[in-house]
Amino acid sequence: MDNIYFLMIIALAVLAIADLVVGVSNDAVNFLNSAIGSKAISFKSIMIIASIGIACGAIFSSGLMEVARKGIFNPGEFYFQEIMFIFMAVMITDILLLDFFNSHGLPTSTTVSIVFELLGAAVAMSLLKIGAANGDFSDVVNYINTSKAVQIISGILLSVFVAFSIGAIVQWISRLLMSYNFEKKAKWSGALFGGIALSSIAYFILMKGIKGTPYASETFDIIGGMKIKDFLEAEVVPIIIVNFVLWSFLSYILIYFTKTNIYKVIIGVGTFALALAFAGNDLVNFIGVPIAAWQSYEAWVASGVPATEFSMDVLSKKVPTPTLLLFVSGIIMVTTLWLSKKARYVADTEINLSREGEAKERFQPNFISRGLVRIASRTSEYVVSLLPKSLKAKMDRQFEKPIIALSQDRTHKLPAFDMVRAAVNLMVAGILISIATSYKLPLSTTYVTFMVAMGTSLADRAWGAESAVYRVAGVLNVIGGWFGTAIIAFIAAGTVLTLINFGQGAAIAILLFTAILLLVRNYSAYNKKVKEQKAEDTLNRAESSSIQGVIEESASNIANVIKRTNKIYTNSINGLAKQDLDLLKKNKKQGAKLSSEIEDLRNNLFFFIKNLDEANVGASNFYINILGHLTDIAQSLEYIGKVSHTHVHNNHKKLKYNQIKELKELDIRLEKLFTDTQQIFENRTFEDVENALGDKNALFELMSDKIQRQVARTRTEESSPKNTTLYFSILTESKDLVEVVFELLELYYVEHDSTVEPARIEKQD
Repeated sequence: MDNIYFLMIIALAVLAIADLVVGVSNDAVNFLNSAIGSKAISFKSIMIIASIGIACGAIFSSGLMEVARKGIFNPGEFYFQEIMFIFMAVMITDILLLDFFNSHGLPTSTTVSIVFELLGAAVAMSLLKIGAANGDFSDVVNYINTSKAVQIISGILLSVFVAFSIGAIVQWISRLLMSYNFEKKAKWSGALFGGIALSSIAYFILMKGIKGTPYASETFDIIGGMKIKDFLEAEVVPIIIVNFVLWSFLSYILIYFTKTNIYKVIIGVGTFALALAFAGNDLVNFIGVPIAAWQSYEAWVASGVPATEFSMDVLSKKVPTPTLLLFVSGIIMVTTLWLSKKARYVADTEINLSREGEAKERFQPNFISRGLVRIASRTSEYVVSLLPKSLKAKMDRQFEKPIIALSQDRTHKLPAFDMVRAAVNLMVAGILISIATSYKLPLSTTYVTFMVAMGTSLADRAWGAESAVYRVAGVLNVIGGWFGTAIIAFIAAGTVLTLINFGQGAAIAILLFTAILLLVRNYSAYNKKVKEQKAEDTLNRAESSSIQGVIEESASNIANVIKRTNKIYTNSINGLAKQDLDLLKKNKKQGAKLSSEIEDLRNNLFFFIKNLDEANVGASNFYINILGHLTDIAQSLEYIGKVSHTHVHNNHKKLKYNQIKELKELDIRLEKLFTDTQQIFENRTFEDVENALGDKNALFELMSDKIQRQVARTRTEESSPKNTTLYFSILTESKDLVEVVFELLELYYVEHDSTVEPARIEKQD
């Protein structure tokens, strides 16, 4: 039995490495987003700065491992075996939970997840101990550090509202003073902004990066023999004043003499500071539990007492973490930062939610987001109506965005937000985390950085009428995920602990194997998803400014749509014939995806028209007509896919043999039409359109004949109302679909012919 604990230590070490990987993938969003979103610095430079910050923070984090030992539960109430079971349950749950959130691109708090996992596992073990001893379940408070748990929950609620509010207020004031033309402002204003921002970030580095490390307990005669941490807490105002004067002076020198962009400096230093704090303070979330388990194992081995009798009072003492382990952890974190694709996927969520202007929205609006936007809009209108018109006009001028030449690819070329907002994000996050640290408040860095970014976005008028409901819905989804993290972590860790307690060695082996399988499955599924996104046919936005260019570009999109139409339609018929619910479900999603892509093209119509030359404005009518026809095709496919899936999903009667046979005959005829149409647009052989149009009457007659046959069957034979409704729905929608395809062919044939003829005449002359 003693060997099992050694094997558990090895397993925990492996889990610690895995947790570092998934943890960095999740928390990279905290320190990368402002720099990446503003594009103030090259991506390579951002990664180098963040890597240095992580390396420094990891090495300085030795004294920050106490939460895993005694921050959540009272270790003296548990024996060695029970503590090992708690730690194993926590690590298995933590990896799976973080990996789940990363795979879905949602930022969550590693601090909250580890705390509530420790709490859930400890509560479960306490209840098991109390139950075995026939005790009173109210005694669970003797095992748990209840005051700390209350602090954590309060910190979650506080950080969400405070960070959002402060971020919005500071950004509004900053924009009011600096405007969007901040680079043209007087040098002293840039120096003043630099002094405030850099002094805030510098104090943040002192408070969050150094305090709590072994170096914080060092004493120096230069500060009156005080410990560094005591000096930082006692002399807050003088430190801030000296910092402000020093950084303002340096900022002015950099701006005036070296022509340095001070905003880039702020963003670089801020990125380093948040990376330093992340590694220095959040490292406990990844390796704190395994290190506590290893130190518990060493103490138990030295004691010679049975595992079920050795009290874990030893965890109440402060034990430094070996620097070598911290160094190795730092290397793993830096490597993950450079290699992890999931880290960038999680970062995309926050950047898109805070992006200036339009973006492809990941979240759908709901009644809460609509209600909040409506209330906020009316409140804003009322407050603005109280202001003098002259003051309102001056304020509006400060928020006027510079005119930038529109481009179809603007979301990839332009930054998500400017450098002022990026600097405010880093500055406010640093200030709030510093204040929380000085008052020993349990504030999550993830919550603070995310909510500050959302607050600055709102104040900067990045959430316009076209995007507000989507952005608010996204914020609500992320916040819901945070609270979900706490609940899921608590329940899951308690469940895993219970299984381990009863199954012991066998249960641990099965759970570890299951965890590995799930991680591999999630990794494979994520890679498959990425490959599919790269490989699959997607629709491209029109970028040409001439009608001939639009014809060429749109031909590729039409060929793409017709190809996918052929597949979706055939899968709908096959799914009904075979009663294949999985195929119909997948097919329904494909139809919705095609519809979404075409909707994205329609959303880009404004920028397409803006980009047209005066001589080619007529191309807009042609392009609008094309989009209208593609929308009709997508709607027909989506409807056919939906009714087919619903019919089988509700376990209605199968279509009769004759119905299936007739639908298959129609599918074969439509497959030929779709294939011919696809080849025409792929090969640009528009002279063949006339041949394709030759089958038009015969195809319509075929569908009309099948409709008449079903009418006759319905009148003379016993038939299911659901089957009849489904059959008529598919036939009538198929007729609409075919009609749109023929209209598209005719439109293209006429337009292409009119653009080619002048060229032929000119050539003959």
